[in-house]
Amino acid sequence: MRILKVLSLILILALVTGCSCKARNVGSNVPYATDGGPLADINFGFDSYTLSADAKERLDANYKWLETNDDTTVKIEGHCDERGTNEYNMALGAKRAQVAYDYLVSLGLDTDRASTISYGEELPLDPSHNNMAWRKNRRAHFDVKF
Repeated sequence: MRILKVLSLILILALVTGCSCKARNVGSNVPYATDGGPLADINFGFDSYTLSADAKERLDANYKWLETNDDTTVKIEGHCDERGTNEYNMALGAKRAQVAYDYLVSLGLDTDRASTISYGEELPLDPSHNNMAWRKNRRAHFDVKF
């Protein structure tokens, strides 16, 4: 009986403490856990590297943060969902990172403060195999270096 009480207490504590991950919205009402960095990811449509109005707003805000924090650099990572070949997704990820880089540079970011890399489908934010996961994974992520 004592063991049952101890196990019940452990279960209750586990339920009460819950998950401590941070969540934020990225893109069209897409909440998910992130690393909590200072710059917001931007999302892309299927098979696209076109910046949406929402992506441009996020990039504007990212630029303002980078402008205020001029001792930082950023690596812009291009990501894709799992559909398509590895080669295609690497190329698409590169285009997504490059379009974000070009937009930030057009706002006035010094070219030596940013770089790009494509991870294609290799580092999914959400490893699930459904539309919601694919929406999350089609993104440019900003890795800030202090």
